Amino acid sequence: MRQIPVDTSAATVMVAKTPQLKVRDRRTGEIATDAETGAKLMTVDVMFAANDEVEILSVTVPETGISGDLTMGTPAALTGLIARPWENEFNGQKRHGIAFRAVAVTSLATAGTGSKAA
Repeated sequence: MRQIPVDTSAATVMVAKTPQLKVRDRRTGEIATDAETGAKLMTVDVMFAANDEVEILSVTVPETGISGDLTMGTPAALTGLIARPWENEFNGQKRHGIAFRAVAVTSLATAGTGSKAA
């Protein structure tokens, strides 16, 4: 599957919705896990602003990649953000979109006043 690295260096990122466990199957309540590590996956909705454009992105991140207090409005950093185009067919309807995944989502609120987080 094609993976496109996303440059976040010039973006402003804020938490739009607190991290939630990612559900793999809504009928059974099964939680999604990383295929390689087995870690539980979380979804974090973030406001991503760059180049005079603002979007809300749902970013999938391993539970171990959640760092700091990620409440609504918290400035955050996305480490290793990638975009993956996808498409499927459901009940005869073709669907497509872009899924976002990051290695980590880190609160910048804990970085301290006047310091810049890496």
